[in-house]
Amino acid sequence: MTQSLASPYRRAALKGVLSQGVVAFAIAVIVFVGWGALAALSALSGGVIAVLPNLIFAVYAFRYVGASKANQVHKSFKRGAGLKFLLTALLFIVAFKTLQVEPLWLFVSFISVTVVSWFTSIFFNH
Repeated sequence: MTQSLASPYRRAALKGVLSQGVVAFAIAVIVFVGWGALAALSALSGGVIAVLPNLIFAVYAFRYVGASKANQVHKSFKRGAGLKFLLTALLFIVAFKTLQVEPLWLFVSFISVTVVSWFTSIFFNH
């Protein structure tokens, strides 16, 4: 029963993450055409840093639904939010330590994809 209640919310969250991925890829293509491969790699890295933690959060956040599962819902949201924060920080560290990136395009893409996540709930009602 819980799975059927959670599935519309999970589907809406995954549509939001998919739309973020599309925006991240589109930004990388536009940056590639205008500024070259290094800038595009930086933009794609920023998009991945925004999308991947949101995917992890969506998986955790919409595991449980319903008043009878309130404690599990709360714990799952907390775990998902914590993992999202930790993974975002780790991905930024990895990007700056191991990749040659242009910080401007990394942050432009990260911020743009993050802003998209704020507006997807308007378009993807379950």
